[in-house]
Amino acid sequence: MFIKPKELVKNSEYQSQKDRVLETLTPDMIEKPLLNLVNGFNSLPQCFTLQCCYGHFLYKGQNNPNSIEPLPINSAITSVEYRIAYIALCIENSDLGRMLLNNLKAIPSIDSSNIQFGCANWFWKRQVNSYALQVEPERYKDKDRVTLDFGEALKIEKVKNKFFKQLELLLAKTPITPG
Repeated sequence: MFIKPKELVKNSEYQSQKDRVLETLTPDMIEKPLLNLVNGFNSLPQCFTLQCCYGHFLYKGQNNPNSIEPLPINSAITSVEYRIAYIALCIENSDLGRMLLNNLKAIPSIDSSNIQFGCANWFWKRQVNSYALQVEPERYKDKDRVTLDFGEALKIEKVKNKFFKQLELLLAKTPITPG
């Protein structure tokens, strides 16, 4: 279940958890459009990525679940299966971590009816201080995939593109040392 963001808690295992995750992460595990973003977040001392997805659109004639192609302008497409775009991060309970957390909380202002910031209960049980940002119509915020009409899918695609651009800008402005 996707819930409001929890407060950061003490986690004395943060650095060893980050080290373990990064030891097993390889570039082929990350979708190409997200590679620089994931590497950027993982280079920060105050966070590491847990999972991410670029978001995918499937429709008649496009059945590749990993396609990163934009939606075509095609009046014959009436419905689209959307597989959500998201990034899940573990954030360190530190001054830099709290600053990053506050900046991430602002991302939904791009389009608050289609972007959520919060915690997923199952992530938190596995990894404390885990947070997720996702692009999903609010009414489906607990779903991994949904069927949308073509017009709404086009809107979600635009929101998704702005979302990832905003994350790139946030990352570029995020300090790696206090002060």
